[in-house]
Amino acid sequence: MQRLKTRPQFQAVLAGTIVAKTPHFVLHRNVLAAKAVPNRSGKQVNAPVLFREQDVWVGAMVPKRWAKRAVTRNAIKRQIYTVSAEFSHLYPQAAFVVRLRSSFSRTEFVSAVSDLLKQAVRAEVQALMHAGALAP
Repeated sequence: MQRLKTRPQFQAVLAGTIVAKTPHFVLHRNVLAAKAVPNRSGKQVNAPVLFREQDVWVGAMVPKRWAKRAVTRNAIKRQIYTVSAEFSHLYPQAAFVVRLRSSFSRTEFVSAVSDLLKQAVRAEVQALMHAGALAP
């Protein structure tokens, strides 16, 4: 399993399809296919290679808008990468992004990073990855 690192990699995956959703997360997928694209003159030119290896690529997007504190964002990202490593054998060679799309309730999870928050994130990401593995 490889991790997405550059902005163009994330943008390419986000331009792909949405495979699964949960109340707080969404899973985007883009297949790894080298293809020729037309340039301004109409000639076919090979697109720049964003993914050097044919493997499962995973990225995590946790915006400040939905997780204000850095410690919370980092804890959520750690859970995403840990769970995605557990599910990587079920996925085809493609690029995936797990994106946080709504915040966790601050009244329910008072601490910026707690065991209760980690368990809730882990359970929801496992459900997301399971649903993504079953998607066509």
